[in-house]
Amino acid sequence: MLLQALASLGRRGIHFCTSFGRSGLMLYGALVGKPEFRKQWPLLLKQLYVVGVQSLLIIMVSGLFIGMVLGLQGYLILTTYSAEASLGMMVALSLLRELGPVVTALLFAGRAGSALTAEIGLMKATEQLSSLEMMAVDPLRRVITPRFWAGFISMPVLTAIFVAVGILGGAMVGVDWKGIDDGFFWAAMQDSVSWHTDLLNCLIKSVVFAITVTWIALYNGYDCIPTSEGISQATTRTVVHASLAVLGVDFVLTAMMFGN
Repeated sequence: MLLQALASLGRRGIHFCTSFGRSGLMLYGALVGKPEFRKQWPLLLKQLYVVGVQSLLIIMVSGLFIGMVLGLQGYLILTTYSAEASLGMMVALSLLRELGPVVTALLFAGRAGSALTAEIGLMKATEQLSSLEMMAVDPLRRVITPRFWAGFISMPVLTAIFVAVGILGGAMVGVDWKGIDDGFFWAAMQDSVSWHTDLLNCLIKSVVFAITVTWIALYNGYDCIPTSEGISQATTRTVVHASLAVLGVDFVLTAMMFGN
């Protein structure tokens, strides 16, 4: 029993190392080389629309409700200590430091990441990638590269929109509903938020999450078994692995940024 458990653990470790190496080679082949801006610019614009613009609705709605919940719960907690004037600080710091980048990345993985995996998996199942190779077209540069850069560009923008809408949602609850003075709300936020440190850390997190989620989604689609069952399994793996990776990387980044 113990030997079987060790053997299973070893197989999983070898499989993880192999997959990590293959995904690294895939990303290297897609990004390293002579850039072809003229050919890839239309593809990039299309993917920016698919990955970024079509994710705006879920990002804005989620940001609004999360900001409203933060405002309501924060007000209930702060009134216990007669510190409701600090609600703006609480909402802004919570969104900028943690909830904004993390929730945006999780939503991006569920909406855009799964779509990328399914699309590339379907292209593999219908032999479109093989057809590109037969026409002397590199499928990595043609398929993977524009989708990677679209995810890389879209995630920070979506994070900024999520944070802005969330702060407005918190202000709606705190100022318009609970009657906190709007001067206190916005002044507390401006005094407590370090626009250099907090905004920069939020940007760094969103960029790292963009690379992580997009990389996982593209590799799972490119490496999936070209069947309907294989595509569905790859899509599920993308959401699960990307979500776990975001949470794990978030802890590491938070420890590096705020651990001291």
